[in-house]
Amino acid sequence: MTDFASRRLIMVDTQVRPSDVTKFPIIDAMLTVAREDFVPSVQREAAYVGENLDLGQGRVLLEPRTLAKMLDALTIEQDELVLDVGAAFGYSSAVIARMCEAVIALEEDEAMAREAQEALAIAGADNAIVQIGPLNEGAPQHGPYDVIIVQGGVAEVPQALTDQLKEDGRIACLVMNGNLGEVRVGFKRAGRISWRLAFNASAPVISGFEKETAFVL
Repeated sequence: MTDFASRRLIMVDTQVRPSDVTKFPIIDAMLTVAREDFVPSVQREAAYVGENLDLGQGRVLLEPRTLAKMLDALTIEQDELVLDVGAAFGYSSAVIARMCEAVIALEEDEAMAREAQEALAIAGADNAIVQIGPLNEGAPQHGPYDVIIVQGGVAEVPQALTDQLKEDGRIACLVMNGNLGEVRVGFKRAGRISWRLAFNASAPVISGFEKETAFVL
């Protein structure tokens, strides 16, 4: 029988801590949440690999290092409301739920969303709410949000998402330019977003987050 608890410890000790992620809430959450319960059953054995895990349909579960460093850059507080865009089977939302007051797990794939709901309930993440809807439209009915995080690559950040951010809120996106990507964190001040580079990473661009092509006659 696979010892997943040991694999979680190895993941944190070899992928998370060496990436300069030392904040206790992140380490504790990643040691606690059973990542193998938030992937398709055929991929449980691969749940702790140090790379993006292909979930099909152009979607991935971000590698542990990328998620941990995004959370580190966002510094989520216990009294905050978080929008987790592209929650897939719910792993990132389960991790975030341990750090905040509530998390909205937004997923447009209905089958993934149903499994996420079940996995989050089993994990005891009572403060995580699964919302089904287009990822690039956010979930305005639950906002505005203190923090927004996108679980995959984006070529362009939809204004619908930044509009749902509270004043002084933060948003983290993995912005892809070809095969190269960088995680940027945006801070909302006086209604405007100022972006800063956090670190380099890579993931497929989520459908709906591609650059809009200008129509030329």
